[in-house]
Order: sequence, then structure tokens, then C-alpha cells
Amino acid sequence: MPTFLKAESTLTDRYQTTVPETVRRALRLGKKDKIRYTITANGEVLLTRVEGPEAEDPVLSHFLRFLAQDIANSPEQLKAIDAQLVERLKELTEGVEFDMDTPLPEEDE
Repeated sequence: MPTFLKAESTLTDRYQTTVPETVRRALRLGKKDKIRYTITANGEVLLTRVEGPEAEDPVLSHFLRFLAQDIANSPEQLKAIDAQLVERLKELTEGVEFDMDTPLPEEDE
């Protein structure tokens, strides 16, 4: 009979949880690694580590492929960014700091 390890974690008010240490070790997870949830027909959920090219953001990958295809099909549509636009963007973002790892405020969820 196979041996199973069980681990539990608690959901926060924002539906977040910490992956238990035993699970992190079993999946060889590190910070910034991606995990996949697979829901089986009988309702069980499998948690696996995403590896290789699959670890890329699928939405971003799709968008980048779209851009590459669009550039290949219509290279004449490419234009240099205007110096005025660059300056305007600098003005708009001056003093703005952000951390991509900071969780969103509850009202933005």
C-alpha cells in the first residue's frame, strides 16, 4: 500500500494560503515558481510544479506571439516613439514606485 503524506493550510480572507513546507519540498518549489491546479473528474485537485516553457504566463505568451505575427505581417505600421510622448510618460510616472510582489488591496481583487 502506498504511503501518503498529508498537509493542511488555511485560506485567508483574501483566499490566499501558504504552501506547506512538506509540499514545497516534495515539489522542489522555490520563490517565484509557478504551480498548477488540476481538477479531476471526481473532484480531487492535483497540485504540480510548472516547469520549462509552460512556466511562462500564457496570456503574455499569446500576446507576444500576436505582436510578432502583426509585426511580420505589417512592418510598415511600426513607428518610432515620439520624444514628446517619452517626456509625457516620464512626467506621468515621476515619483511612482511599485512592487510587483505586493498583494493587491482587497478592493482590487
